[in-house]
Amino acid sequence: MDARVITPRYAVSPQISVEDMPAILAEGYKTVICNRPDAEVPPSHQAAAIQAAAEAAGLTFHALPLTHQTMTPENVAKQRAFYEASPGPVLAYCASGTRCSVVWSLGVAADMSPDEILGKTSAAGYDLAGLRPALEAIANS
Repeated sequence: MDARVITPRYAVSPQISVEDMPAILAEGYKTVICNRPDAEVPPSHQAAAIQAAAEAAGLTFHALPLTHQTMTPENVAKQRAFYEASPGPVLAYCASGTRCSVVWSLGVAADMSPDEILGKTSAAGYDLAGLRPALEAIANS
């Protein structure tokens, strides 16, 4: 697991495995969100396998597979609802962590400046500068 903290309550990671659950628990995460479509990974890394391991470890699990086409306002709101309802820190994962960073950024764009959002994601290792126009549009709506 390569968790990259964006805020104290939200971190992102490239693909995780069943074997990562002890480390995820040790880091204090309470919820795991899968943003990776099953079609991208073998069965051992699909949402059902990760969900079974997460729930067996006592974690809450949500699956919200995202692609460029499914990065809709409804899914952005759903992701935010998942992490806001969590009793503690959330770990969201996809192939690289980028989708999880993008969906978080879009979800907080009405509450946080584009500079602050891009600073937090950049500090976590994600260059989302191309997202600035969308963040500004949300902030100004």
